[in-house]
Amino acid sequence: MRANEPLRRLVRETALEPSDFILPLFVCPGEGVRREIGAMPGNYQLSIDELVKECEQVQSLGLGGVILFGIPETKDEIASEAYADDGIVQRAVRSLKRALPELVVITDVCNCEYTSHGHCGKVVGGDVDNDATLEWLAKAAVSHARAGADIVAPSDMMDGRVAAIRRALDEAGFPTTPILSYAAKYASVFYGPFREAAESAPQFGDRRSYQMDPANVREAMREISLDVHEGADIVMIKPAMPYLDIIRMARDRFQLPIAAYQVSGEFSMIVAAARNGWLDRERAMMESLTAIRRAGADFILTYFAKDAARALA
Repeated sequence: MRANEPLRRLVRETALEPSDFILPLFVCPGEGVRREIGAMPGNYQLSIDELVKECEQVQSLGLGGVILFGIPETKDEIASEAYADDGIVQRAVRSLKRALPELVVITDVCNCEYTSHGHCGKVVGGDVDNDATLEWLAKAAVSHARAGADIVAPSDMMDGRVAAIRRALDEAGFPTTPILSYAAKYASVFYGPFREAAESAPQFGDRRSYQMDPANVREAMREISLDVHEGADIVMIKPAMPYLDIIRMARDRFQLPIAAYQVSGEFSMIVAAARNGWLDRERAMMESLTAIRRAGADFILTYFAKDAARALA
């Protein structure tokens, strides 16, 4: 049954579709801006007008949607542009929903791109104050929903954020806006290229006091369970390839849809190896995505989304 491609396809257990992929996009101020990200070839910081053009391609390729990360004009200690009604993501969502109302638009709800110190929450005495940060996250989620976001996705890893966001959305009149929780987000070295893309590197210390220790499995199950009980509609594991065991364990234990994020470092390693002639780019791309799907992910956030959709066409 392996002798040729038609036979292999006949008995293939795991299938990929363009609708399985969500494309992460970085939106920035200005007009006509399409600035390539050095560590992530083929990915760009985009002004809103260029973002709309990019999303026209996304829709034409049949992708599952996009997730937006904002690069604000100014940063401050209280992440004020994260939850401002005229913030960069809020304006981008309104423009996208006007131009492409059927496109699924997910918004990343975090603070690291918006704080002057680059951490994901309010810093008090040199540490991120978990409970004080919840108010910022709730306000940001409501502002995204008000702008028209289809799904809000908190990525900060603060305890209690899903419950705080669910309560705020309900009170603001958005009881049907789903929450995609970054439920098991590890303190990973594989985020490196993203920090260039989102201009979000911490100015001191690191994020290991609130993101998960890569050595832990049982803790991930506990984190996911807490988010499910607080009202998450979808849970995410991040990164993907180094944590396939976590994806599989979550798939076996929880009935909610499961997302996985093939992060910037995973993308950039494959691209760099292919540029050096060490790997076949398309085969490595498709094998990695198949592995993530096979592990149990219902859909995948990936910078390969457009290329993978074209390969499947």
